[in-house]
Amino acid sequence: MNITHASFVTLPVADQDRALRFYTEVLGFEVTADLDMPQGRWLQVAPEGAQTVFTLSGPGMGGFEPGTTRGIMLVTTDVDADCTRLAQAGVSVQGPDDLPWGRMAGFQDPDGNGLMLLTESAQ
Repeated sequence: MNITHASFVTLPVADQDRALRFYTEVLGFEVTADLDMPQGRWLQVAPEGAQTVFTLSGPGMGGFEPGTTRGIMLVTTDVDADCTRLAQAGVSVQGPDDLPWGRMAGFQDPDGNGLMLLTESAQ
């Protein structure tokens, strides 16, 4: 096998513009693609410099159900500061909690997709 990385993760959303505002304004992601396709809008965002991007898949793009994605782990250098920023933006955050592998918190995007923040423990 010669796999080097994941290209994209699909996040099904009901409203791409609302999701775009959340991922860019709240999480600070950048738009990497915003194209009109025959089947709908191809919209991708990512943290600056990331290899893997997130496709904000709207209605008509693959039959995905908004809010069904879980377990997306976002690594951060300061989970506590990021949790404070999320809370200030009106996002409900669970944690952060100390775990054997680091300090972690969970939250949902406006469609209910589950994401986590992790500051990894120094090994």
